Amino acid sequence: MKGLLNLGFKASAILFSGAMLVACSNEKDPGLEFAPDMYHSIPLDPYSQVKENLYNPGGMNMREPAQGTVARGKMGYNMYLSKDEAEVAGVELKNPLEKNELNLAEGQVLYTRFCAPCHGDQGDGQGLVGQKFKGVPSYSAGRVATLPEGHIYHVIANGRGRMLPHGSQVNPTERWKIVMYVQQLQGGEVPAPAADEAENTEDSGTTPTN
Repeated sequence: MKGLLNLGFKASAILFSGAMLVACSNEKDPGLEFAPDMYHSIPLDPYSQVKENLYNPGGMNMREPAQGTVARGKMGYNMYLSKDEAEVAGVELKNPLEKNELNLAEGQVLYTRFCAPCHGDQGDGQGLVGQKFKGVPSYSAGRVATLPEGHIYHVIANGRGRMLPHGSQVNPTERWKIVMYVQQLQGGEVPAPAADEAENTEDSGTTPTN
């Protein structure tokens, strides 16, 4: 009787080991799926494709947009540069916005919100963050004072050095308005406080200083 029990235990161990080896033989195979329609979309999903698409060229759900087209609301997001570098952008990109008081005023408001904490209200690199971490350059000194508009735009969108990308925070139109204002700071021109900043100053009862 004891021999039969030992034989049974050995057979069970062998069967269990064999099942484990078979189950782990293919890590990419998820096994059988219950109700697969709950996992895989019946409509054509561009980011999840189970089988070949019979209607689109190449059998893919996702299709490339027609050459030269831009999605609605995405104008300016795709910078068609010969090389994706700030120096190349400085040569190939030009500000499409008209330089006027409205665009400059809006650029100043955006600059105050997104750039001044590091670069300072006057573009001297003495914002609260810039004072703490040091090394933020002045817009009106050295090489930075001569950077072209396309270069500034590229850095705003993609970041550079310790500066992180701001492309997700400001859309292309807003970036060009910031560029327009930064170019004023490059020339040492410091306009009056932005409209919303001026209102806050009046409410607090303090006198604005430049």
